[in-house]
Amino acid sequence: MWLHRMGADLKFWAMGQRMSIGGIDIVTLAAMLMAASTPVLLAATGELVAEKSGVLNLGVEGMMIMGAVAGFAAAVATGSPVLGIVAGALAGALMATLFAFLTQIFLSNQVATGLALTLFGLGLSALIGKGYEGVRPPPTAKLDFGPLADIPVIGPIFFSHDWIVYASLLLVAVVWFVLRYTRAGLILRAVGESHDAAHALGYRVVAVRFAALGFGGALAGLGGAYLSLVRVPQWTEGMTAGAGWIALAIVVFASWRPWRVLLGAYMFGGITALQLQLQAAGYAIPVHILSIAPYVITIVVLVILSALHRHGVQAAPASLGKSFHASS
Repeated sequence: MWLHRMGADLKFWAMGQRMSIGGIDIVTLAAMLMAASTPVLLAATGELVAEKSGVLNLGVEGMMIMGAVAGFAAAVATGSPVLGIVAGALAGALMATLFAFLTQIFLSNQVATGLALTLFGLGLSALIGKGYEGVRPPPTAKLDFGPLADIPVIGPIFFSHDWIVYASLLLVAVVWFVLRYTRAGLILRAVGESHDAAHALGYRVVAVRFAALGFGGALAGLGGAYLSLVRVPQWTEGMTAGAGWIALAIVVFASWRPWRVLLGAYMFGGITALQLQLQAAGYAIPVHILSIAPYVITIVVLVILSALHRHGVQAAPASLGKSFHASS
């Protein structure tokens, strides 16, 4: 009882406590940041795991867009956003499995195959999604935190989101823990650093990479499904709009470390949310300039990071992008 009374008192107090700078509500901006970052955070976390195994998958954009259309179609057909999310993850995993077969079994070039996967995903998603344009998906409910959501500043920022936002944060923590403290993480990193040495020790390099790619594809598809079911929510051809490429850039920015992936994704999400707030506040900045700002700033950060890279230390896994053959 006292919790509800406290929540009501805090809500009353907060009515006049809007934190605004230059017409931009900082609390709203911070809350938008978390939601805007989620698709890219999921995709970047998955790609981090894939690259830690020594495979460079440039098909993240294709996996995300296929996750978006598959999740949207499944949610509309079943009326369940949860099944839509699951379908999106499965679609991304299937795309990643196709990539794994081509690069790990048939030893095709990873860069060319990843680019082809993106083009394939963009084309196939456009074809599948034609019948879903203008359709609204079933809503995804936000979690009910009760009076916690009414706490000034903290409530709207941290306790006003759907379950996928919190799941994305949990996934970052789990990936960090697995890579750092478990045997499975050690094997994955060993395969990424030297697949020949890992093979000599008896580890199944191809199987490890298949699993890492499947996990990465599932998270990319999950990010795409979140985009079409929650973030927008609607289906639009090419709606990922380069988010997969941003996820790839964030992995490099993060130096292949999970917590830095979180920082990079939230930085990109913050810029995205800021440009929307600037438009809403009526700033006389051309909309095209605001739209490209997140991508330009991402490029600038990567350039600065490369310039400041000290002593030529190689942060990337040593076997990244290299094909493995058991007889080599």
